[in-house]
Parts: sequence; C-alpha cells; structure tokens
Amino acid sequence: MTEKPKIKRANDLTEFSREVGAKAARKLKARRNSTNVVWFGLGMMGLIGWSVAVPTVLGAAFGIWLDHRHSGSHSWTLILLIIGLVIGCLNAWHWVGKEEKEMREDQENTDE
Repeated sequence: MTEKPKIKRANDLTEFSREVGAKAARKLKARRNSTNVVWFGLGMMGLIGWSVAVPTVLGAAFGIWLDHRHSGSHSWTLILLIIGLVIGCLNAWHWVGKEEKEMREDQENTDE
C-alpha cells in the first residue's frame, strides 16, 4: 500500500538537467530571433522566386530571339522556357538544401 519513492541515480538527473537546459536555451533563442524568422522566411521566398523566374524569363527571351532569327519547325521559345524553368528549379532546390543544412547544423550546435 505504501510505495517507496523511486530514487533516481545522479547520472539520470544530470542527463535530465541537460535536456531541460538545451530545450530552455532553444526557446530563449527562438524568442530572441522571432522577428528575424519572419524576415528570413520572406527573404527566402524572394530568393526562391527570383532564382526560378530569372532563368525562365531569360530562356524565353533568348528563345524569342532565336525564333525571329532562325524560324523552324519547332519553337525555340518553348524549349528554352522549359530549360530555363528546370534550371531555375534546380537552383532553388540547391538554395533550400543549403539553408536547411545550415539550420540543422545551427540546431545541433545549440543542442550540444
């Protein structure tokens, strides 16, 4: 009926203390950088948008120029527009992967 309280080992308490300390540090850092997160997100959206839009528009413009100079049975505009879009998407994928890697490394450094 009466249960004895479980005695925790000192090692368990220090591990628990470290986990609590790491979570508290992450929360404090998130509160300090909360306004930066919004601007970072907007900046990243702009970067991704421009990294896709610029190669697409350049490809289309070069395709229009080629169509006027060398007309043929196929549309250079459409082909270069698609190539520009693919290049832009790969470029955006590269930027997002790079930023995600930096965020993970930053979080791992914070956790330690």
